[in-house]
Amino acid sequence: MTKLAKPEAMNFEIGQHIVYPAHGVGCITGVETQEVADMTLEVYVVSFEQDKLILRVPTARAAASGMRPLATTKVVGDALKTLGGRARIKRTMWSRRAQEYEAKINSGDLISIAEVVRDLHRAEDQPDQSYSERQLYESALDRMARELAAVENIEHSEAVERLSTSLAQKAA
Repeated sequence: MTKLAKPEAMNFEIGQHIVYPAHGVGCITGVETQEVADMTLEVYVVSFEQDKLILRVPTARAAASGMRPLATTKVVGDALKTLGGRARIKRTMWSRRAQEYEAKINSGDLISIAEVVRDLHRAEDQPDQSYSERQLYESALDRMARELAAVENIEHSEAVERLSTSLAQKAA
């Protein structure tokens, strides 16, 4: 039996790109000490350029909050393979599926996000999506593209193009 790493064991460095489940890819811009309710907290300062957002995450709670390093190239490869798979659309009410898709997007897990992109992708010859379907699809695609761009050190537009190409190959 292997021991689980303690949350404190997760050390991030200034300048490192990370993934925060609810916001996607961000960059650690600093580590600060803050006084909160007579307690001293050490926090990571995380900047999310796309949302013009600064988040402060307690260093001791970083792992518990779901903050993680960028995906490895193997995970990215698995996620791209997931895009090429067959869409698995459950026959449940849209509201229930939408909640499941939203949970997958906010999980921060690249494979889960790829499943949402795959399931909600529409080829040119397929019927149009509803507004909420399109919103979820674009949110998942953007989240996936941002991580792909950060992992492979390419522009966001190039990452979107690469994902679109993977999806188009599936449809062909």
